Formats: sequence, structure tokens, C-alpha cells
Amino acid sequence: MTDTTPTPDEPQEDAQAQAERIVNEAASFLDENQDGIDDLTADEEGADDALNAAYAKAAEHLADLQRLQAEYVNYRKRVDRDRELIGEHATAKAVEALIPALDDIAAARDHGDLADGPFAAIADKLEGALGRLGWSTYGAAGDEFDPQLHEALMSQPSAEVEEPTVQQVAQPGHRMGERVLRPARVIVAQPE
Repeated sequence: MTDTTPTPDEPQEDAQAQAERIVNEAASFLDENQDGIDDLTADEEGADDALNAAYAKAAEHLADLQRLQAEYVNYRKRVDRDRELIGEHATAKAVEALIPALDDIAAARDHGDLADGPFAAIADKLEGALGRLGWSTYGAAGDEFDPQLHEALMSQPSAEVEEPTVQQVAQPGHRMGERVLRPARVIVAQPE
């Protein structure tokens, strides 16, 4: 570092010359490569360009993050929906496997063999547990015939009905919620 204080044998610069010297040194400092362009201004412009590029990159990353988040939310919804459907399907398969036993219980109840006793209590508990899972039986004499819900084993003309009606139920239908596991097998009375 050089000492800028004048020694007694050096001539003193006047204030104007000293100010011009300082301005020239500052100008040469701001234009280090001597190309006539203020490097500080060029650095500011470069910094602005870099800042704008950083903002653009941040906006791009934000858009990517938002897209990924939306995809993840959709994925979670799809997985939850699929998990629920798989559970319902598994429950329906288990109930379908029990349909022959449920038919035997219904037949025993119809013949009076299931009036009371320990087997009646077990049958009631089984049907109650399946009912809580959404299982139910359907099909009764007098119901309107619906080919979506009933399987017609036989059809007979009848003057007593104005539309196809279930006359007799051979086997009750079973369903889980709105899903038919087995249609009711019925004899249908057709209008003449």
C-alpha cells in the first residue's frame, strides 16, 4: 500500500487536480479491461439477467412441483378407491362361497327345523354378521319381475296380474349392497 500523503519536498497538488486524478482512477477501476464500457454497469446487467434466469428456473420448478403434487393426490385417490373396491370384491367372494350354506339355513327355516335351539342362534348370528357387511336376500312372491334381479325358471299365464309378477320363489336372491351375487330363481306369472 502506498502512502498518498505528500512529503515536504513534493509539490502539492491543487484540489481540482486531485479530484480529477481520483475520478480517473475510479473510471479505470470501473473499466478494468479498458474497453470503454463501465464494468460495474455490465455486472449489474449480468446480475439482472442471472436473477431473471433464476426466477424463471424457480417458476419452472414450482410448476413441476405443483404438477407432481396433483399427480400424487390423484394417485392417492385412485389407490384409496381401488383399495375399497378390492375390499368389497373380497367380501362379495366370501359371501358367494357361503351362499349354499345360507340356502340350507333358509330351507331349514322354511321347514320349521330352525324354530329355536343352538343352531337357530348360530344361524341368526351368521346372518346378522353378514348383514352388517352389506349382505341381504331378496325375492318374494308378489314382487314385480325384474330380469336384472330375477331368473325365471318358468312362466305361467295368469288373469290375476297386469304385469310380470313373481308367483313363487324357488331360491332367494343374494346381494351385497346393490351388487347381485345370485339372482332370485322364480316362477313368473305373466298377464294373459
